[in-house]
Amino acid sequence: MSTYVYGIARAADAGLPAGLTGIGDPALPVRLVTAAGLAAVVSDCPTELRPKRRDLLAHQRVLAEVGLHTTVLPMRFGSVSDDDEKVREVLAEHTDRYRDRLDRLAGRVEYNVKAVHHEDAVLHLVLAEDAGLRTLAEANRADGGGSYEQRLQFGEKVAAAVREREMRDARLLREALAPRAEDERPGPDSGGWFLNVSYLVPESGAGALLEEAERLRRAHPHIDLTIHGPLPVYSFVE
Repeated sequence: MSTYVYGIARAADAGLPAGLTGIGDPALPVRLVTAAGLAAVVSDCPTELRPKRRDLLAHQRVLAEVGLHTTVLPMRFGSVSDDDEKVREVLAEHTDRYRDRLDRLAGRVEYNVKAVHHEDAVLHLVLAEDAGLRTLAEANRADGGGSYEQRLQFGEKVAAAVREREMRDARLLREALAPRAEDERPGPDSGGWFLNVSYLVPESGAGALLEEAERLRRAHPHIDLTIHGPLPVYSFVE
């Protein structure tokens, strides 16, 4: 049976809570595979592995449990090796690289920040800032709503103004949050967010990042700012 890999830690510090289980239905027992002073947190891999919610959460739970006691390099969901022996070979082959990353990430956590505009608020804002848009809106209202072409032109101009505001606000947020972190990584563009970025912070310094995020929320109520964390350092492991 193939081996499913959750993450990598130092063997001397790695410990598993009694009865810890991971992916699979029924959930499969988690164990350690060690080599060269490193430990891979693994379990058997189900015959059919799919990104089901239950297994995605199990993957995260295993990393969170191990991360309570030591620094762990998290693997992405779906990291599978041929068997335990192959895992040992990889640990031995890349020992220096894994140790360097563990040293770099020791005592660090990840916070993911996403931002989107409150639609009504940002529309009000861009109209308030652009006299030309206000004039065009008033002309359309005076003309019974305007022709199809006029409404289309107005909609395109508003959309462009909103996109420009998204870029401005993304820059504002990153410039405010980045000094509170040691590193940052952009996330994928998806879900309508105009900002999706992960920050690497020392556990002891997380409060400064969260406090700045709260200040930004109060100062810019047209922005819906969400923060997820602390998380395993997914975004900072190559």
